[in-house]
Amino acid sequence: MSHISDAVSPAVSEHVIAAALASLPLVGPKRLRVLMNELGARDAWRTIRGELAPNARIAALCAQHDVGRVWRQAATERLLAQVEESLATHHISVVLMHDPEYPDALRGDPAGPAVLFARGNMAALENRRVGVVGTRAASAAGRHFARKLSCELAAHGVAVVSGLARGIDAAAHLGVLDAATDAGVLDAATRGTALPIGVVASGLDVVYPREHAKLWHDVARHGVLLSESPPGCAPDAFRFPLRNRILAALSEVLVVVESRATGGSMITVEEALKRGITVMAVPGAPHNTTSVGANLLLSQGASPVCDAMDVLVALGLDHQRHRAYRDTRVPPSPDDQLVLEALLGQPLTFDQLVRQLDLPIQEVAVRIGHLETQGWVTANAGWWEALVSP
Repeated sequence: MSHISDAVSPAVSEHVIAAALASLPLVGPKRLRVLMNELGARDAWRTIRGELAPNARIAALCAQHDVGRVWRQAATERLLAQVEESLATHHISVVLMHDPEYPDALRGDPAGPAVLFARGNMAALENRRVGVVGTRAASAAGRHFARKLSCELAAHGVAVVSGLARGIDAAAHLGVLDAATDAGVLDAATRGTALPIGVVASGLDVVYPREHAKLWHDVARHGVLLSESPPGCAPDAFRFPLRNRILAALSEVLVVVESRATGGSMITVEEALKRGITVMAVPGAPHNTTSVGANLLLSQGASPVCDAMDVLVALGLDHQRHRAYRDTRVPPSPDDQLVLEALLGQPLTFDQLVRQLDLPIQEVAVRIGHLETQGWVTANAGWWEALVSP
């Protein structure tokens, strides 16, 4: 057990202390917000350590589930040193509500995080911002549309906010990176191209999912990664709904590309609606299970998104100057176009495609091979999907 002799040194910065407070067991966003708002980081640490007497609200907080005792045991010089080392090793900065770089959209939010962790360029948040979210189990067509939409928005100076999850989130970030690459990595921002904003549920040194390690690196390098979870924090299930409130609050408009009727995307929608943020959705085929949630939102009055112009209009931007997405694919031949049209809005197996087209198997195989090579269709678990805008 720690002792009062472990008193925090005046040389330890307020930001490191705040990060250590966020690392305490059982703290949670609400309790951390109370500690920071009532006392500030340094006095909160000293109160937890027993060096200062708690006021009535903090005493009541510490009495809940015996968290005061748990915190006092954990609030040691060793924890401060570990946190400080992790922040430095992983190039993570700590942003507090009174810091100038703290996002204005979160500063006025009743559930805004008291301590925010960042990797990258906080200036990415100075652009207009659109959240792009959707299911992890997205169709190939959905991923294609999310990437294209995000590329166009970024090229028009609109930052895309997403969660770095599998599926739609990853496609959205890749689209922003496409735009930055087109503009030239070194001068993307100066040429009006917005930078990616990733909001994650784990510590910024804990990549999740693991296969997105390069994507995390690229987003942090060209834009910014944000989390309220301290370094070393695992992607626990309860952290994702908490993450979604931050993603929603940072968005001026939220676009749902594909979503089931329940799940993380719909939680983000609820958080956006609580804040009066416009929710838009991409129409999907009625029989497509990955579009049930998006279609439900449309039936409830959400505006449809068929291209980036729809979003730019919702933001009140000059869409006449919109820089269109450059589709570099070779246009399909008239014969190949018949196969592509058969797949619009409905993934088919190869056998179903042959029956629908009533053509010889060899001819269908050749045509679909052309389309796959040119990037118009893709095979996904035995089903062929068209990669065109809804």
